[in-house]
Amino acid sequence: MPGLKAGAAPPGRFGAVLAPEPRLNGRGRFAPYVIGTVLLLLAGVTGGFALYAALVDEPTTGFLAFLAVAAPCGALLRRLGRSDAEPGRREAVATVLLTWLLAPLVSTVPYLVDLRLPFDQAVFESMSGFTSTGATVLTTFETLPRSLLLWRAVTQWMGGIGIIVLFVAVFPQLSIAGRQMFFTELPGVSDERVTPRLRSTAAAVLSVYTGLTVLCTAAFALRGMPFTEALGHALTTVSAGGFAMHGDGLARYLDPGIEWTAVVFMLVAGLSMPLLWRALSGRPGLLLRNAEVRVYLGVAAAATIVLTLLLRDEDGSLPWRQGVFHAVSVITTTGYSTSDFAGWAEPAQAVLLVLMLVGGSTGSASGGVKVLRWLVIAKHTVREVRRVLHPRAVLPVRVGSTIVPEEVLRAVAAFITLYVGLVVSCTVALVMLGTPFVEALTGSLACIGNVGPALGALGPYASYADLHPAAHYVLAFGMFAGRLEVVTVFVVFLPGWWRLPRQSPLAWWRPKRR
Repeated sequence: MPGLKAGAAPPGRFGAVLAPEPRLNGRGRFAPYVIGTVLLLLAGVTGGFALYAALVDEPTTGFLAFLAVAAPCGALLRRLGRSDAEPGRREAVATVLLTWLLAPLVSTVPYLVDLRLPFDQAVFESMSGFTSTGATVLTTFETLPRSLLLWRAVTQWMGGIGIIVLFVAVFPQLSIAGRQMFFTELPGVSDERVTPRLRSTAAAVLSVYTGLTVLCTAAFALRGMPFTEALGHALTTVSAGGFAMHGDGLARYLDPGIEWTAVVFMLVAGLSMPLLWRALSGRPGLLLRNAEVRVYLGVAAAATIVLTLLLRDEDGSLPWRQGVFHAVSVITTTGYSTSDFAGWAEPAQAVLLVLMLVGGSTGSASGGVKVLRWLVIAKHTVREVRRVLHPRAVLPVRVGSTIVPEEVLRAVAAFITLYVGLVVSCTVALVMLGTPFVEALTGSLACIGNVGPALGALGPYASYADLHPAAHYVLAFGMFAGRLEVVTVFVVFLPGWWRLPRQSPLAWWRPKRR
């Protein structure tokens, strides 16, 4: 094909596929540059928190220890990398995995130093932060330094924007979990290389993400919440994280206005950030015309009605505020709670479990399977049922006005299969480690779906601290895999992943063929 380099893959209908050709500039330099940049960014943020902690007379040892680890490692890795390096498919996936693994591991330092948490609990808490899960091993909040609680919220905010950029810029290019049909038409992104796409996409979604955070902070502050707490809750609301500044969360304030403010921003943050950017750029009609948005809002409304009816008081009054708050909190996987739903009637708990599986919109920081995937699977299932009556009919699967390609259907089906398999595997592992079945199942769903609170002894006002130490590692892996679309993680278990390309610098020992 004219205009393409030898060995390069031609651009497909849904965006360019990263080709593993050997002539890409800077091969092997993309991963260290990105990881080093992330570590330096974290070091800069943590340095600011060290200064803040010193000013308010709170412990700084943990933050300084983090700086001592992250800053030199980040500088070294960034020096080894190249900013203009273009990765192949294997290196791009490896960069994603290593970044989301190393950042939480390095960020265990403040938990280990200041809170004296065991390593397994520190890993769990840190992974919960960067994956915007919101599950916690902390059992007391009132005696903790405000600076550490705010830093904990910032890790969720950074994890949220990081995963959005991956979802809309990198994963579609790699055809991961069916994402090649989404976001490839993002305005202002015409270059098929990864690096320019990351920069332009990051600028677009960061502007929306930051704007929502500022507005949410102001709204909480106007309701009388102290500024530090307003900022902390805004960071974890927009990122769908759910880390609170108090053990009883937003229920502490006993203010319906704060709850309704949280509902509005959780619901908006559960929408696609690129879609919001396009709507705010002069095309507001895109929101209501989008099939995923309509289903997302419809499911949230239906769940609100059902929960409200199931939770009605003995005198027949309907707790609408409680119903809508928890329906929105769980479907967006934020995980806030104003009441202990671990003690609700089982029908109401069943509704919450369904919402945990649904998740928010594609392109948001929400976890779960995502609404669009369920929509694709539902339409695919209807088609297969119709095919029984019309075996020779041509029955394309449509989402809105878009025909879903067969390769996307296969990718979505594979994603859901792996997702369910991971939930089952984590549940069995937790049961084997002595966790009761209800806690094992709902804890696995809550962590893999990045929701946070589960049922039973892992409810919204409880803690994951009492689990077996190995269970913390199991659930931390579940958060990691769920956040990175499962398929991305399981690809490393394929034997072919570990076979070095023939042109790799590490493959010098291979004999040349004559």
